[in-house]
Amino acid sequence: MEPTTVVIKDTIANPAPLGLFAFGTTTVLFNLHNAGIFEMNAMILAMGIFFGGIAQIIAGVLEGKKNNTFGLTAFSSYGFFWLSLVGLILMPKFGWITAASESAMMAYLIVWGIFTACLFFGTLRISRALQFVFASLTILYILLAIGDATDNVSLKIFTGYEGIVCGGSAIYTAAGILLNQMYGKTILPLGIVATNT
Repeated sequence: MEPTTVVIKDTIANPAPLGLFAFGTTTVLFNLHNAGIFEMNAMILAMGIFFGGIAQIIAGVLEGKKNNTFGLTAFSSYGFFWLSLVGLILMPKFGWITAASESAMMAYLIVWGIFTACLFFGTLRISRALQFVFASLTILYILLAIGDATDNVSLKIFTGYEGIVCGGSAIYTAAGILLNQMYGKTILPLGIVATNT
């Protein structure tokens, strides 16, 4: 009896725009606060839980189903980053645990900066747009850590604006992936890296 080959068609939509829009919009709003434009409020925390957190985790799971290890790792991790950040803000307010010290927050931000720098090297095989997102995010984590270490108000405000640029670049990348796919041509250039593999 001859073996039969079954071709399984990938019918899952591209989850990258969802993940990047979730990351980008939440990052912009959080950094508008860091830039001193408005106070920490329920809007930021709700975005951190639902769009930055849960939506990114869903995008990560869908990337896993598409056999995209990079997308799975990035979106799931940053989704849980937003949930953990909201937890760091809210848990002490509920009296559940002592608030993190400045040195603890520095360690938290440095670890995320190192993690992001590792992912940046993965983007070298994807697109210039993603390279910018991950490079600017690595810088953002470093600046946030330095800001916590020095308590320098001017640096914290500058960091907020750098974070707005980072989030904006993720929104641009999301829009590019979505619109380019919808129109079947380049509407927003992403600088796709050509690979031989």
